[in-house]
Amino acid sequence: MFFRQLFEPDTSTYTYLVGDLLWREAAVIDPVLGEVEEILQTLEAEGLALKTVMETHVHADHVTGASALRARTGAKVVVSRHGGAPCADLLVDDEDFLVLGDEVIRILATPGHTPGCVSYRWRDRVFTGDALLIGGCGRTDFQGGDAGVLYESITRKLFTLPEDTLVYPGHDYKGRRVSCIAEEKSSNPRLAHKNREEFIAIMAELDLPKPRHIDVAVPANQRCGAASA
Repeated sequence: MFFRQLFEPDTSTYTYLVGDLLWREAAVIDPVLGEVEEILQTLEAEGLALKTVMETHVHADHVTGASALRARTGAKVVVSRHGGAPCADLLVDDEDFLVLGDEVIRILATPGHTPGCVSYRWRDRVFTGDALLIGGCGRTDFQGGDAGVLYESITRKLFTLPEDTLVYPGHDYKGRRVSCIAEEKSSNPRLAHKNREEFIAIMAELDLPKPRHIDVAVPANQRCGAASA
């Protein structure tokens, strides 16, 4: 197996590369447009061909590199069927799966941050995008977010995974790189020992500023990061 975690500091975004070293095939999860060259250089150095570009959702904080990677490599772009990005080559639903060489990546629908959020489970880890963060979760006050739906996604889908499952989030603002299901269940301040009503109240009181790049990022990401006509 091949695994690499990349970090884009401007928006504190993680991008993930996974691959099958026997078949020399790779997938990338949540690529940032500004990291396309680093992604391609990493794949070339490892002798891997990019087959799939996987988005956890339509992002509001950065422009995706999906379209640029598709143009350079021929890789297929994957987005949730409910993600609002008809530019994708493959629209996926809960319990679908993707094959990468001998590897299988499973799709978990985890809406709530947006209606089209998905997480990707691969081997002993899950890539949660903005649904579940380390010590937090994605906000629910724009893009059709719903705190009650997010609570159900986390507690009934992600928190039912084996407790030693590694959690790789879409962002972290404190330099943390990985967590696990057991840690988030026991210590995540928004979720640990909280019922649905308590969680909804916490989310309603966050009062977060508008994402800096939302006016550019959302329409661009609905086009898979392609420039407007």
